[in-house]
Amino acid sequence: MFMKIINFNQSNSLFNQFLSEIRDVHIQGDRIRFRRNIERVGEIMAYEISRTLPYHPVSVQTSLATAVENVPSEQPVVATILRAGLPLHQGFINYFDHAENAFVSAYRKYINEDNFDIHIEYIASPRLDGKILILTDPMLATGSSMELAYEALLTKGEPSHIHIASVIASRQAIEHIKKVFPTEKTTVWCGAIDPELNAHSYIVPGLGDAGDLCYGEKNKDKKEPDEKSLAPFLLSCQIYLISHVSFVSSNFGKRVILFLG
Repeated sequence: MFMKIINFNQSNSLFNQFLSEIRDVHIQGDRIRFRRNIERVGEIMAYEISRTLPYHPVSVQTSLATAVENVPSEQPVVATILRAGLPLHQGFINYFDHAENAFVSAYRKYINEDNFDIHIEYIASPRLDGKILILTDPMLATGSSMELAYEALLTKGEPSHIHIASVIASRQAIEHIKKVFPTEKTTVWCGAIDPELNAHSYIVPGLGDAGDLCYGEKNKDKKEPDEKSLAPFLLSCQIYLISHVSFVSSNFGKRVILFLG
């Protein structure tokens, strides 16, 4: 059995216009436009994913008669990886406006210029048992963050199907996702699949740092963020510590550490 991979870039549609503007160094400096284009990508992907959901007929009373329409039998849980995933997430919930939501925080803690740990510290999620999970992140570089976010979300239950949605992915990440996600119930949706990663694990040609382009450059201080410094951000996103799990995983020769609590 093969995992289903959908690459939007392989066919012509208006999607390609939004993707070209997201990549274009002369356009992406406009943060409002950049975020809106990411949001549009999320809306298009949400529509396409909606076509895979189960449906059932309902009767709707109009002012003149009764109409029968097919509506989704269940709503997905839309999850994202903070902070870069927020505009993509917004695009999804613009369409899946009855969906539940989940949030996982992740960041790269650099050991040196070329090596880093991926830290996942907080998770806010409903129960996922038997539900359809849509896991969004604009850049699927190594696949490490996506893998660990999924492992963290599994503490909330086992979803019936996983949709991974990304604006741009690398070939390496796609191969990694195939290895670590359950083949029979995972579908990957990508705006484009780029050929390689550079020495800093950025996708090439990619688009740059999606989080910085959305919200401004991060402080380059390599010190570990403390609880006090993270508090305003966590409060604004309504992220609450609801799990106490610690485990260690490894991926692509990099040390990957997950702390939930």
